[in-house]
Amino acid sequence: MKLVRYGPPGAERAGVLDAAGAVRDLSAHIADIDPDGLAPQRLAQLARLDVDRLPAVPTPTRIGPCLGRVGKIVGVGLNYRSHADEARMPLPDEPLLFLKPASAVSGPNDPVLLPPLSTTTDYEVELGVVIGRTARQARTSEAMGHVAGYCIVNDITERTWQLHRGGTWDKGKAHDTFAPIGPWLVTTDEIPDPHGLAMQLCVDNETRQRASTGDMHHRIDQLIAYISQFMTLHPGDIITTGTPAGTALGTDTDHYLKPGQTMTTTIDGLGTQYTPIAQAARPTQDGHAARTRDT
Repeated sequence: MKLVRYGPPGAERAGVLDAAGAVRDLSAHIADIDPDGLAPQRLAQLARLDVDRLPAVPTPTRIGPCLGRVGKIVGVGLNYRSHADEARMPLPDEPLLFLKPASAVSGPNDPVLLPPLSTTTDYEVELGVVIGRTARQARTSEAMGHVAGYCIVNDITERTWQLHRGGTWDKGKAHDTFAPIGPWLVTTDEIPDPHGLAMQLCVDNETRQRASTGDMHHRIDQLIAYISQFMTLHPGDIITTGTPAGTALGTDTDHYLKPGQTMTTTIDGLGTQYTPIAQAARPTQDGHAARTRDT
């Protein structure tokens, strides 16, 4: 199934794509696409529905984040050799982990807001792994049984905050709108090999990243087993599995994101994000938002 959430921010409803790619309403059968709905038996019940008999959702409609009530986002850094090379960093022997807050989550076509005075905000197309069953000290051989599905995650990063603001990558990963997810949460039955998916990110009409998830250094089963040594993975958690070369960090030209641009982010079988770039407002001393000059 290709599960979606649609409607205004904060009031999204559950939906599913039919064979023609149209959104059908699921709200009579499930309250939301959220951690409570990711259990294998719950997904199996939804899979038995006759999708063509569900109400069609009028178009156009906003597509929201494909998962509600995201728990934690566990990022994996430098998991593609090409990205480690362009960042001039060694490929890690063990997965390099960071945390991205749920407050960074936004819809696939919602604007990414550049922080005030930021000049080094970057893009990273990544395969997101959505956890559906609790994983604690999971074995590699059983790790894939904890996966409910997959989605696109664009791991937006403010590089100056990440690398030059006193340690920890989390600072550069945490800003609001820095985790567009979706458009779809695709269940595992539709993605038999998550390590064979073409992935691409374009800014306006220029291709910046193009690779395959098969280029991962540490594979998904290894990541789940490794991460679950240090923290329990709960339904509704997302693992972002790394990005290939082509980020702005790795280029000699000024490829950092600027207001007015649009990112087009695609992974085979998982849909496409169309994400505009805008400038975040800067709060004034009295707490009201003021527009920040473009930098």
